[in-house]
Amino acid sequence: MTTNYRPSTDTVPAAVEGPADRRRWLTLVLLCLAQFMLIVDVTVVNVALPSIGADLAAGREALTWVVTAYVLTFGGLMLLGGRLADVLGRRNVLLAGLAVFTVGSFACGLAVDETTLIVGRVAQGVGAALLSPAALSIITTTFHGAERNRALGVWAGIGGSGAVVGVLLGGILTSGPGWEWVFFINVPVGLAILTAIPATVAADRRRSREGSPDVAGAFVVTSATALLVYGLVEAGDSGWTATGTLAPIAAGLLLYAGFVIIERTVATPVLRVELLTRRPVVSGTFIMLVATGLLVGFFFLSTLYLQHALGFSALKTGLIFLPAAVAIGVGAQVGAHLIGRLGGRPVAAAAFFLTATGAALLTRVSVESDAYTEFLPGLVIAAFGLGPAFVVATTTTLANVDQHEAGLASAVINTFHELGGAIGVAVLSTVAAASTAHTATSIDGFMDAFTVSAVTAAIAGGIALRGATWQAGGCQHWPWSCPLRLVRCAS
Repeated sequence: MTTNYRPSTDTVPAAVEGPADRRRWLTLVLLCLAQFMLIVDVTVVNVALPSIGADLAAGREALTWVVTAYVLTFGGLMLLGGRLADVLGRRNVLLAGLAVFTVGSFACGLAVDETTLIVGRVAQGVGAALLSPAALSIITTTFHGAERNRALGVWAGIGGSGAVVGVLLGGILTSGPGWEWVFFINVPVGLAILTAIPATVAADRRRSREGSPDVAGAFVVTSATALLVYGLVEAGDSGWTATGTLAPIAAGLLLYAGFVIIERTVATPVLRVELLTRRPVVSGTFIMLVATGLLVGFFFLSTLYLQHALGFSALKTGLIFLPAAVAIGVGAQVGAHLIGRLGGRPVAAAAFFLTATGAALLTRVSVESDAYTEFLPGLVIAAFGLGPAFVVATTTTLANVDQHEAGLASAVINTFHELGGAIGVAVLSTVAAASTAHTATSIDGFMDAFTVSAVTAAIAGGIALRGATWQAGGCQHWPWSCPLRLVRCAS
């Protein structure tokens, strides 16, 4: 696995910063704020679930769907959203996604029963799947060279810290004005961004395409991703051997195989399979998958450890995550600065080794540990290490992608972000199962899960450091793709 990243060679004329330049950075602020809302909404409801269940008389299964419905639609529709951004125009899809997400948030806040709330969460997920790849593709086509690295560093920091901040925000809002404001807070923010985007983001022309849209491919890949995410989420609740886990995962993998066949035969595919065989894309998605799995896994384990083992309240638990959120943002900026000098491979390796160090420190905590002097240092070190990993994942994937495929490539990396989170929670919750129940008296399960995290991060660092030595005729695809006829390589 190689994570070599070649800094963009795009050049822009040197000029004194003017209104157009300032507008680009304002665009970045607005798009990162929109992305921040989407990531926060993955975790912000977790703390509010007990209050939601009490007010709406919702049972455990319904509350699970309040979380799962958003993740399923967000991850499942991402590729379709990215392709729509490339075809219909990035700004158009961005505005449509933001509008749907805002309306869905308002509906969630007004929900009077579990069904209405779940439908609202589905609407939020649809809007997020349209918004996120469109926003990232706008950033990658607006900034160039070193500025692109800086911009993607900000984006990666937002993506990494949003899940952590969601815990804190959920605790504050639920303890204050009520769980409804977990959703209502998105409405004024969404409306403000909707008003500002047309003045800052230039409209892009709709690209003409020959032939009919690949409806079959879009439906199959959306269904495959949704089934895979559902199976991974179910694994965290029911275990890896349960029928409810194995059946959707197997069905999802079969549908992915069918998707490859469809895309190789239709005239206008929703995704050119060759994109997924490029070494930069494979490297970037691998890094994103592991980094997100570790981050969300750390969040999951740490939240339960603090509340179950140390007796922290929801609000106090959220507050202790603040340093970790800051560490991710700082790490992302450090990573963005180093990539241009050292390349992506050493930065990714160092990031994962640092994360492994933090996870190793977490394996030493106990029920008598002091959260601030024994637990928090390990969490902050691990979070700081993951910041650069997110930057490397994004820049590596998007470095050698043509502008007309920026939306799709953005959707690919965001899809692996969602899959990584689902896998991280599913795996680590299974390892820590003995300690996550309310009646648990031992924290050995937490220690085992942190150990798995440390080993995983160390292995990922080793893969990033070693890289791949295969190269033939300058081909940027993996060697297995040519014999399988996924691509045609010159030899």
